Amino acid sequence: MTTITTTGDLAAFCEQAKQAPYVTVDTEFLRERTYYSKLCLIQLALPPADAPKSQGGPAVLVDPLAKELSLAPLYDLFRHRDTVKVFHAARQDLEIFFHDEGLIPAPLFDTQVAAMVCGFGEQVGYETLVRKIARANLDKSSRFTDWSRRPLSDAQKTYALADVTHLRAIYEHLDRELSRSGRRSWLAEEMAVLEDPETYITRPEEAWLRVRTRSNGPRFLAILRELAQFRERFAQERDVPRSRVFKDDAMIELASTKPTSEADLGKSRLLLRDARRGEIATGILAAVKVGLETRDLPKMPEQVQGRAGNGALADLLRVLLKAKSEEVGVAAKLIAASSDLDAIASGERNLPALQGWRAEVFGEDALRLARGEIALSAEGGAVRVVPAR
Repeated sequence: MTTITTTGDLAAFCEQAKQAPYVTVDTEFLRERTYYSKLCLIQLALPPADAPKSQGGPAVLVDPLAKELSLAPLYDLFRHRDTVKVFHAARQDLEIFFHDEGLIPAPLFDTQVAAMVCGFGEQVGYETLVRKIARANLDKSSRFTDWSRRPLSDAQKTYALADVTHLRAIYEHLDRELSRSGRRSWLAEEMAVLEDPETYITRPEEAWLRVRTRSNGPRFLAILRELAQFRERFAQERDVPRSRVFKDDAMIELASTKPTSEADLGKSRLLLRDARRGEIATGILAAVKVGLETRDLPKMPEQVQGRAGNGALADLLRVLLKAKSEEVGVAAKLIAASSDLDAIASGERNLPALQGWRAEVFGEDALRLARGEIALSAEGGAVRVVPAR
């Protein structure tokens, strides 16, 4: 098991990778005590074609914690357009590289997304694909170990390499299946979110939209917005988890009680002790003051789910979705969310379920059903689309 600890060795491997059609990539990281993920290990593997089967192709571990290592050669490989970069469930890995270097590897292939498109279900796990495609089993005993400690054990190294060596067989299988099924355009649509830099940018001024609350009062939301913005900026600048500043339930309490002094903060049931004084306390009180005084009162975005509509039509759309899902072998939730069906029945038309490959598979017939142009018929246990009479 080769572990790369110098820039020269990494550059040599990456030059070799540039000659290959693809490279599989995975990372191990920690995030429990920081805002940004701490990169602890990178795993890379090349196709097995040019190596003896006993070796299975070059596979290496890269130690980003090594003092004599720069990741510049790896980032150069990530920019190399002739080698596909293959990940599984890539979002968190890509977020690390985006924040470190400001890049997203390209071309990019996510086997979890491809597996959904190819009919393996919604958010299928790597272990499942290894079992079904690579016909192997994974030893997950090292999954929750501390990847920042050195030296790494042989068990950790074996576990880490398995995340990229089996990935080769999975990628090649899914790549062939996409060609056979003609669904490459489907994958491209799904990959667009991962390839968009906006996916990895967290704006403090929008942080309040992620806080779940039952209260929609404008003044309450104004205070909540300012508190969430302060917490996000504080956590980003000091690289600490949001929960170390204050948790969501404490934020909701503060937006309700509207404290104006440290004495008020001391009465909180949910605020951490360290947040009742010092920089955090000062930031909380300043945020509450802005929220109380602002004339820019926010509103929660309109929720599609629960809108008044045609309940009977929504039920028919659910039957149609199930039938279409079974017909194409793709998870129903990947095609359309339940809220999308309620929205279609309510007259909404600007929805993901009515665009791109989803429109081809489901959306066009969904609109025909809503217009009364088609009907559903049960034939021998199967649901069929028939012209309306």
